[in-house]
Amino acid sequence: MIEKKEFKKTNDQLEAIRLLSSTAKYVLLFGGSRSGKTFILIYALIIRALKAPGSRHAILRFRANAVRQAIWNDTFLKVMRLCFPGLKWKEQRVDGLIQLPNGSEIWFGGLDSAERVDKILGREFATIYFNECSEISYTAIMTALTRLAQKTSLINKAYFDCNPSGKKHWSYKLFVDKIDPESKTPLLFPESYISMLMNPSGNAENLPDGYIDKTLSGLSRRQRQRFLEGRWLDEIEGALWKHSMIDAYRVIEAPPLLRIVIGVDPAVSSQKTSDETGIIAAGKGRDDNYFILNDASLHGTPLEWARSVCAEYNKWQADRVIAEVNNGGDLIVANLRRVAPEIACKNVHASRGKFVRAEPISALYEQGRVHHVGSFLELEEQMCSYNPATAKSSPDRMDALVWALTELSETSSIQHAIIV
Repeated sequence: MIEKKEFKKTNDQLEAIRLLSSTAKYVLLFGGSRSGKTFILIYALIIRALKAPGSRHAILRFRANAVRQAIWNDTFLKVMRLCFPGLKWKEQRVDGLIQLPNGSEIWFGGLDSAERVDKILGREFATIYFNECSEISYTAIMTALTRLAQKTSLINKAYFDCNPSGKKHWSYKLFVDKIDPESKTPLLFPESYISMLMNPSGNAENLPDGYIDKTLSGLSRRQRQRFLEGRWLDEIEGALWKHSMIDAYRVIEAPPLLRIVIGVDPAVSSQKTSDETGIIAAGKGRDDNYFILNDASLHGTPLEWARSVCAEYNKWQADRVIAEVNNGGDLIVANLRRVAPEIACKNVHASRGKFVRAEPISALYEQGRVHHVGSFLELEEQMCSYNPATAKSSPDRMDALVWALTELSETSSIQHAIIV
């Protein structure tokens, strides 16, 4: 018998355990940042693994490196230390596997490549936990759920958590509207899908001073709604992009690409109050479809963002960096050349308004020709919040995306470009 050191559960975590122990097969915990969702879901998953010797369980996220860094190397270890201090386990990091003393297994994996999906989903599981499910496509979810089929003493269950995104997202449709996200018809067994709101205020005793009243409260209004209040967001009237436009054509991986560029919208300064430097990697496929590969945007000094741009350039073996130079002129390219003299750069000048530049790119999304390879929450929030009639600040990540896709789609008539 393993001796467990009881940790003090919050009231929200106690209610979550009640839901997780119910007869519902699918449980979603949604809400603000650092509300204790991930901790209690991992705790519940380990309890299930200990109850059923030889059972198999999976913790999945979109990107494999994210599940290792955020879950295996962080929250999982905290749960084991606080809740199961006497429990010894074996780990096989190459395979992403934890083996418990009773023969049960916990697999950690990403759904960002076919190879990783095949490796994880070549097995059957008693529990599948989708961490940050707002980043995972509904197609990938449904594929993974076909492996929720291990025969044990447990009732097979799927756990989900997320910071809620838009009301058009499949998770809202499934757990709140209780309709099938694809057919748009009512669920046959709506009682099997239950959800619960968990916010940081309910986990305040476990958070550092100032996290709620300074860090989260200092966010923009829509960010506060999502990360502090745990609200599902409405689409913004007049916005050039809708979450549904992005979600409908999201993919797990890109095909072979003809061209790859790195779009850059440099910040005016490196002060914490300034905009970020937008850094977006994008590619063009053989069928005139476009793929958003990565968002490496950051707050940083000119040297820091130049290094990040060069890292993306080398990682994706890009053809060129497309950099807006309105605020920095030749200093932008000079900054990049100091870090990587061989880098191919193209200066672009915003000679016309943001709306004129962004509208053709929005049209590509409407046509289903732009695919996000995975989920880029901050970028997508900027895009879906941008109403040209009311926008006041410069959406840095969105600007970088527009420059990259403008270059790839050869809509050069809306810009004045100088190749250097």
